[in-house]
Amino acid sequence: MMTELSQIISQIEPADPAWLGRAQERLDSLTKPPGSLGRLEELAARYVAIRRELLPPLEIKQVVVFAADHGVVAEGVSAYPQEVTFQMVYNFLEGGAGINALARHARARVEVVDIGVNHDFGEVPELISRKVAYGSRNLAQEPAMTRDETLEALLIGVERAEAATAAGVDALAAGDMGIGNTTAAAALAAVFTGRPVGAVTGRGTGIADKVWSHKVAVINRALSLHRPDPHDPLGVLAAVGGLEIAGIAGLILGVAAARRPLLLDGFIATAGALVAAALVPAVTDYLIAAHRSVEPGHQTMLDFLGLKPLLNFQMRLGEGTGAALGLSLLEAGVRIYREMATFQEAGVAEKPE
Repeated sequence: MMTELSQIISQIEPADPAWLGRAQERLDSLTKPPGSLGRLEELAARYVAIRRELLPPLEIKQVVVFAADHGVVAEGVSAYPQEVTFQMVYNFLEGGAGINALARHARARVEVVDIGVNHDFGEVPELISRKVAYGSRNLAQEPAMTRDETLEALLIGVERAEAATAAGVDALAAGDMGIGNTTAAAALAAVFTGRPVGAVTGRGTGIADKVWSHKVAVINRALSLHRPDPHDPLGVLAAVGGLEIAGIAGLILGVAAARRPLLLDGFIATAGALVAAALVPAVTDYLIAAHRSVEPGHQTMLDFLGLKPLLNFQMRLGEGTGAALGLSLLEAGVRIYREMATFQEAGVAEKPE
């Protein structure tokens, strides 16, 4: 499996700044004052640079939602019971969740991947069944995953990226479902950014002060137990991460290798980005931060990755909901870039030199 991972990593190159320049030339030739459409222009230029095409298409969009359970729920760190994970998977498949509504708004497909849910779904045709384990273990007492499980989950994310691009998907978004996963994400944030656990740990599903303090103590206990080394990203992920976070990290690697953009959702998806960037720093050239979550550690993560969020809508649902909105904004930018007339085409006088 390490050989497969190494092959994917070898395919990832930094974005070529020359393509940003070409895109900017076209943007500046359109019937508007230069820069007047702000970050929409930035999105269009980023997309051109990622795709390395002067007029790249943006027709097919997809949100990939990875679902998995977390053994650390046994520590009482979540406001909701673990069975909500599998219940929400059924809700995704029936089209009734927040991500389904916002994906329909963005005209994006939703793919749901069981990468580690503590439930037997049986034969469900719409579900991508890639279960590595029936959830991670309790990270406060033992490593959340073995290294082999971590690698397997990571490569499943790569596989989903390859399947999407083979099917003609132009832009992807990462989503998640997993009760307890903000605990794992906060642990990853603390390790990779070097910030104190209390500074990057939020209230997840809406826990009270007493439970939040306990959650911080649980994460600190886990970090003292494992002493994860940020220079060993797979080791960190295995010790205190989660299967869906590993899947997201792999999706990011696969998307970057295929030269497609990945719209990041919130706290959980960005934890996956921390892992991917620790493996290959160049992946950040392919990431677009769709929004800033109200989870306090999310901005810390984004700053560490050098990413500026498009939106700050006080969202904290996960599922890929913020990323779906980001897909809509990306499409808006690309439509401007592709569909607006140039001054020459429209016969409009340009600003004098």
